[in-house]
Amino acid sequence: MRLSVIDHPLVAHKLTALRDASTDSPTFRRLADELVTLLAYEATREVRVEPHPVTTPVAPTTGVRLTSPKPIVVPILRAGLGMLDGMVRLLPTAEVGFLGMIRDETTLQATTYANRLPDDLSGRQVYVLDPMLATGGTLVAAVEYLLERGAVDVTAICLLAAPEGIEVVRSAFDRHAHVTVVTAAVDERLDENGYIVPGLGDAGDRLYGVV
Repeated sequence: MRLSVIDHPLVAHKLTALRDASTDSPTFRRLADELVTLLAYEATREVRVEPHPVTTPVAPTTGVRLTSPKPIVVPILRAGLGMLDGMVRLLPTAEVGFLGMIRDETTLQATTYANRLPDDLSGRQVYVLDPMLATGGTLVAAVEYLLERGAVDVTAICLLAAPEGIEVVRSAFDRHAHVTVVTAAVDERLDENGYIVPGLGDAGDRLYGVV
């Protein structure tokens, strides 16, 4: 597993505003969208491309284009939906799948309750969207689910991560070089309820309200 923490002043600025308890839901959604696009720029650094000839107004040249099969973007419901627009803005030709996962608040174990994904992901690069890497259980379950279906390269984009969650993911995929976590920051720790400290609260609730 590889970890990439994006050290950039604009990333830090937007993350600070997201942390602020006084930031309302519409502003939180906008900032999350902008932050995801910045993270996605770094997360897609190794997206696969192939040479492609093109004729400019001046002369022929050779550039690149994304290869087939297309990358697939997978937000984890529900909070991951708040990251989708920012991601597909950068990768508009990517396909989009969905994983519904829920964490038991007592055991902190994640289970899958819904999926909208191809049965065969052979050869696909997959970008998983999950705002908070807290205990790591949800992300490990999601990545295992994708690898079992043939994905060869999985990158998780998270707004925030906790050291405990990173270690859980690292332990699960220690020998898998093609699992990457990209995040804006690694915070101090988890509290007794499994929330990231200082964190930014419950990302789903702050995006969409308490339902």
